Amino acid sequence: MKKTQEIGQRIIALFLTSALGIITGASVLGDIPIWKAAALAGFASVAAVVERLARASLDGKLTMTEIDLAFGGKPTDSLTKIAAPVKKASKRA
Repeated sequence: MKKTQEIGQRIIALFLTSALGIITGASVLGDIPIWKAAALAGFASVAAVVERLARASLDGKLTMTEIDLAFGGKPTDSLTKIAAPVKKASKRA
């Protein structure tokens, strides 16, 4: 239930942020009604994330790391820190 609520909240935020960015361009161009341009941008962004979530859940499990990656965020799972170690700075003489 927690995952479903978080995904829902993040999808709404994604829709809004995508739509708000297009509103400026649509108002400058003036050929397309602003609400149509905003809706199109929001739906396109949501569709891309839903596709990534669907692909990640093909195995029947959807982890928080997969959810973070689907939304383009950085995974917060400790396992990913092990899988992708941070490079150490080289020592200079």
